[in-house]
Amino acid sequence: MSKRDAFFNHITEGNTTKGDYITLGSAMLDGETITNAYVKLPLKTMNRHGLIAGATGTGKTKTLQVLAENLSEKGVPVLLMDIKGDLSGLAKPSPGHEKIDERHAQIGLPFESKAFPVELLTLSEQDGVRLRATISEFGPVLLSRILDLTETQSGIVSVIFKYCDDNKLPLLDLKDFKKILQYCTQEGKAEFQEEYGRISTASTGAILRKLIEIEQQGGDLFFGEKSFEVEDLMRTTRDGKGYINILRLTDIQDRPKLFSTFMLSLLAEIYETLPEQGDSGKPELVLFIDEAHLIFNEASKALLNQIESIVKLIRSKGVGVYFVTQNPTDVPEGVLSQLGLKIQHALRAFTAKDRKAIKLTAQNYPDTEYYDTADILTALGTGEALVSALDEKGRPTPLAATLVRAPMSRMDILTDKELREVIDDSKLVLKYNDTIDRESAYEILNKKIDAAETVKAELEKQEESQKKSRTSTRRSTAQNPLIKVLTSATFIRSVFGIIKKVI
Repeated sequence: MSKRDAFFNHITEGNTTKGDYITLGSAMLDGETITNAYVKLPLKTMNRHGLIAGATGTGKTKTLQVLAENLSEKGVPVLLMDIKGDLSGLAKPSPGHEKIDERHAQIGLPFESKAFPVELLTLSEQDGVRLRATISEFGPVLLSRILDLTETQSGIVSVIFKYCDDNKLPLLDLKDFKKILQYCTQEGKAEFQEEYGRISTASTGAILRKLIEIEQQGGDLFFGEKSFEVEDLMRTTRDGKGYINILRLTDIQDRPKLFSTFMLSLLAEIYETLPEQGDSGKPELVLFIDEAHLIFNEASKALLNQIESIVKLIRSKGVGVYFVTQNPTDVPEGVLSQLGLKIQHALRAFTAKDRKAIKLTAQNYPDTEYYDTADILTALGTGEALVSALDEKGRPTPLAATLVRAPMSRMDILTDKELREVIDDSKLVLKYNDTIDRESAYEILNKKIDAAETVKAELEKQEESQKKSRTSTRRSTAQNPLIKVLTSATFIRSVFGIIKKVI
């Protein structure tokens, strides 16, 4: 048997699956595509998380697009973080191209041009469905980790949440939390000390500075109502296609704190909301986090630990999380070890550090007699990737250099007019884009402070009036000699004496 035939059997036997699957492309050997040697990704293990990595311009985004399209086709909803702004084309069919036809002929798959159901979401002032969450939904623990607070400061946050719960003060947005921080050390200081103990102004000042940091990155737009419901990420169309939810983040690259805050709140909300289901036939939801280093570079140790914990646990809810980044080392080892699917596009070895990173990356893949993994990582072309997945029993599939299929949708952005059409057709825009500012802690505390100041002012007014009255009486007595004489004891005695004589 020739090496080529042996390799074909090695790939096809290792990619046998009884359930539903996605065909990513066809395997390659010695730089040549082996037609019909399909590299398959079982839907059953798509909740085991994954990584799409590679240097700039190697095809990471198009691979992400291919996975999103095929998941949607299989009825799996998807959430994409679109940081570069080049994923909106999923809403329109591909115009096709002769090079696409050539690629698919090599793979052995017919090319289909399709559009997919798309929902455009936003955290900022960009057009789209507004994503929000309330301070109360975060809770004291998660909020403290996001703000990277000390143990003492975290304790104060817990006390503030307890006070608000006890006094029915809704914490909805940042102005609510800033107001309660001010109240507990100023107007309500005595009340707090009596019920919950003394609160340090230095600690509340430090917490306030952390809040302002998030506020400056757009947190005032994110925190508030109406809170986005996780169920709205998991919609399907009438014909069974999963919605592809594209979160527009082109203006958020310089605001990593807001991005990591949103991601952590979303993962926590998904974990709390979805029921336990273990490994089913396909995932309930798949998240793709493009430019994943934006989460990890600015994250505190506490935040990293929280992300790692959620990634470990969320799999059992039927949710897959896929990180897209330039280098696998951008993802912490604790998270990297949880990833079942690895799609590695080409890496570039320009420096000694780059070469060392490539050797470390190669060690993350199964051994194979068909490739020198470290060498092939630098030899892959655009749209080619080294793929290692898990089969339906959780075992690694054969390592395969893969010619990845082309996206069925447009590999370009939508025009402004097309974007407006997508947004205007959205039912979720009507549900979430009206700003709600109902009575919450800020308004209630202001009323309480105003009432207290009104009472205080009235008391001061009464006291001042009484003081003036007493002063007026003293002055009038001192200024009237006749009254002074009439009230003197000598005058009274003489008068009574005269009266007695007369009688």
